[in-house]
Parts: sequence; structure tokens; C-alpha cells
Amino acid sequence: MNRSEAGKALQRALEISLELIAVAERGDVCLTLSLDAERLQLLKCVRAGLQPVEESERSVLREIAALNDRAVGLMEHRRRIKGRAMDMAAVGRRAVAAYSTTRSQR
Repeated sequence: MNRSEAGKALQRALEISLELIAVAERGDVCLTLSLDAERLQLLKCVRAGLQPVEESERSVLREIAALNDRAVGLMEHRRRIKGRAMDMAAVGRRAVAAYSTTRSQR
């Protein structure tokens, strides 16, 4: 991969990173994984084609890293929300099980 192609791949990786934010906000785990894998392949190709890395390219890489951190944070937040919902459902099931044995005597 030459420097020009690597630059285009880096820009595509940035576009995917921006798309990942929107996908992570919606909570689409499958699409998030797919986009992340595509971005990883692009970044691997970029690494070989951009030696040495110029400051403008370093700036794009920093932006990609920041967007990645944000997407990971969004997915982690959704995971915690799901975990809390599952915990509350388990509490409800235990309560139903506990109270189902105590029937009113007539």
C-alpha cells in the first residue's frame, strides 16, 4: 500500500469511527463488531503504508482513538444498563418465588 492509499484508508477508518458512535448509541452490538473489525483491518494496512507518520496523520489517529474510547464507553454503559435490568428481574423472580409459598389461609 502506497502513502496515498494509506491516507485514504486512514480517512475511511475515521469515517467508520464516526459511524461506530452512532451505532453504539443505538446499541447494535453485531454491527458494532463488524465495523470495528473492518476498521482494524484498515488500520493494520495504514500502519505499513504510513512510515514515517506525519503530524496530520497522527492527529487523525488521535481522533480515531478518542472516538473509539467514546464508542467503548457507550457500549459499556449499555452493558451496565442491561446488567441492572437483569438484576432487577432476578430480584422480582426471587420475590415471586418467596411470596408464592405464603398463601392466605381461609
